[in-house]
Amino acid sequence: MYLEAFSDNPFETNCWLVSADGTDDAVVIDPGFQPERVHRLLEIAGKRPVAALATHGHFDHIGSAAAFCGDELPFYIHEADQQALTDAKSWGSGIPTPPIPVADVRTMTDGDVLEFAGFRIEVIHTPGHTPGSVCFVTDGFVFSGDLVFRGAIGRSDFPNSSPEDMDKSLRRFLTLPDPLPVYPGHGPGTTVGHERRTNPFLVDL
Repeated sequence: MYLEAFSDNPFETNCWLVSADGTDDAVVIDPGFQPERVHRLLEIAGKRPVAALATHGHFDHIGSAAAFCGDELPFYIHEADQQALTDAKSWGSGIPTPPIPVADVRTMTDGDVLEFAGFRIEVIHTPGHTPGSVCFVTDGFVFSGDLVFRGAIGRSDFPNSSPEDMDKSLRRFLTLPDPLPVYPGHGPGTTVGHERRTNPFLVDL
C-alpha cells in the first residue's frame, strides 16, 4: 500500500494520499493546502489522483479542493457540510474564508460505499465537530478526520458543533475493531484499541 501524509501547513493538517498495491490510482483525503505539492508527491510516487474526499468542511481540510481537483477530479463531501464550499463568512469555523468553487462536487451520506484506488471505502457519518463530519473506513484502516486523534478528540465548541453528537460519534468509533489503524486529521497515526485504552476522552465510554 502507498500511504503518505502531507502536513506542511500552518494547521499541521494531514492531507492523506493513499493507493492500494497493484494500481496507479490514488485518492486524496482532505486537500487543504498547497495542491501543487500534493500533485508532485503523487507524481514522484508514480500515482495519479482519481478523486478527493473531505472528512469535514473546515477550511484547513478543504481549502485547496478547487485548485487540486480542477475541472477533472470529483470532490466528495458529506451533504451536511456542503455549505462550507460556498459560505464566504467562514461556515462554522470562526476563520473568514473565501468560497471554494469546486467544479465537480458530489455529496455523501452515511453508509455510502466509494470504490477508489483499489479500496472499498465506507462513509461513516460522525457528526459533532461539524454536522457533516465523517470517517472513511476500509478493511485495513480508518481515516478519522477531526473526530479522534492520538490521545485527544476534535473540538465540539464551534458555532455549528454539537457535544451531544460528538459523544454519539465517539461511541460509534469505538465499535470499530481494536487492531484497525487510525489515520487522523492532525498528528500521528494510532489504532482503535490504543485510543480505547489510553485516550482520556474515550476510556470512560
